Amino acid sequence: MLGQGARRDGRAVPRRVPDGRPGCEGPDVGARAIIVVWVSAPRRAAISHEQSDAIVFFGATGDLAYKQIFPALQGLAERHRLDVPVIGVARSGWDVERLRARARESIKRHGTFDQDAFAKLASLLRYIDGDYADPKTFGRLRKALGDAKRPLHYLAIPPSAFATVIEGLAGAGCAEGARVIVEKPFGRDLASARELNRVLRRHLPEHDVFRMDHFLGKEPVQNILYLRFANALLEPVWNARYLRSVQLTMAEDFGVEGRGAFYEEAGAIRDVLQNHLLQVLALLAMDPPSVNAPDAVRAERSRLLRAVRPLERSSVVRGQFRGYRDEPGVAPDSGVETYVAARLAIDTWRWAGVPFFVRAGKRLPVTATEVLVEFRRPPLEVFGEVVPNSTNHLRLRLGPDIRIAVGLRVKAAGDQLVGEDVELQAANRPPEGRPPYERLLGDAMHGETELFAREDAVEAEWRVVDPVVGEDLTPLYQYDPGSWGPEEANRLLADGGWSDPAPAAAPAETTGTKA
Repeated sequence: MLGQGARRDGRAVPRRVPDGRPGCEGPDVGARAIIVVWVSAPRRAAISHEQSDAIVFFGATGDLAYKQIFPALQGLAERHRLDVPVIGVARSGWDVERLRARARESIKRHGTFDQDAFAKLASLLRYIDGDYADPKTFGRLRKALGDAKRPLHYLAIPPSAFATVIEGLAGAGCAEGARVIVEKPFGRDLASARELNRVLRRHLPEHDVFRMDHFLGKEPVQNILYLRFANALLEPVWNARYLRSVQLTMAEDFGVEGRGAFYEEAGAIRDVLQNHLLQVLALLAMDPPSVNAPDAVRAERSRLLRAVRPLERSSVVRGQFRGYRDEPGVAPDSGVETYVAARLAIDTWRWAGVPFFVRAGKRLPVTATEVLVEFRRPPLEVFGEVVPNSTNHLRLRLGPDIRIAVGLRVKAAGDQLVGEDVELQAANRPPEGRPPYERLLGDAMHGETELFAREDAVEAEWRVVDPVVGEDLTPLYQYDPGSWGPEEANRLLADGGWSDPAPAAAPAETTGTKA
């Protein structure tokens, strides 16, 4: 029998409830168990889904705004979901006309230009030029916000400037009632992530902090969750008894593309392993949420991440493609990795003994993100064959094309009971749905938190990678552009080797029938 109670000061108090029918608090009849339950009263107001009445994005002249934010804003305007002031803030000596020209150029290059939607966006654009360390910048921002009571501040700036901007917003009264989007990487290590969380907590409730990981807004990444828990076929075998290993590869065939200075501050571990790859791993390995509630999925993701064992140095291989040190903004003796591979373990009953192999790198042969789930072989090879370990598998292609495929062993044509490996495609389609930045920006405007990382999840991710963050902690191996990274990464896998994603393929007819 559950009981609850709370004092007015917000502290929990015990309530004694007799065992019996719900709500029955009559006299005892015979021996009854008394259950004491501590229930914490909420310390903050309930999550508000009131729409933000202004958008402020810091770093308005930067690379992220150019490639992602302007196209996302036009998408919102095109779908009639944007009718509030959009204020760009930067320290570039620009004015609003130059910002509008930059937005037009951005959308034509990285989106689909729509004249009417862009005209709507351009009419909403404002610009404030100033240094983030100067209180006058935030004073001008407060004036520009006017009567806005629920602004959304998007920090599309380097992590080193996050705390400065948060304090500036608070000092000018721009943080009251506000929401804040913080781009990854959230801090540089566990200690800095905790300090940044302390800064945020001083001025904002947790439900108004949106830690952006755009992978969580991708349609095929969301489909991992749906595929697992909308089908009874997978869940009975989704555990250590039937799964041999899981591989996750995020390959890019391009380099740092002029962002050498940023990459020197981040590196592959901070840039993709600590966030993108661990969030996908959490979706692959988490338990089902108990209820369809706003924070239930995030709670399960966080719980899973807390069970991932911190990396050991022997479980990580770092690489750097030859030619990286010649990039603008890169130190001639840089020890920053452009490739990382790791072997991860999850200390839960479901996953004990199942290795999770993850890798990511630049200047690899293809651009592709793919999951390969390998199933164990039957306990007895009835037909006496030597069969590859990867024969039975589930392949989830997350981008740039989207595929779901199942690997099986079937009899080869002929008189003998000899088999061959086949892969059955369950789906093969081009990317669909709204772009992730548009989806996430729209969600943040309405206070929807599910596709954003929670504070405890971010700190759990840093606990995993913290032992190997640092250029002097693990060796750095050189690899040739166009290769699959340093040969040393193969030692992480005892047998079978890495499954290398194929180049993107044209959509094909899906196997099976449609209802």
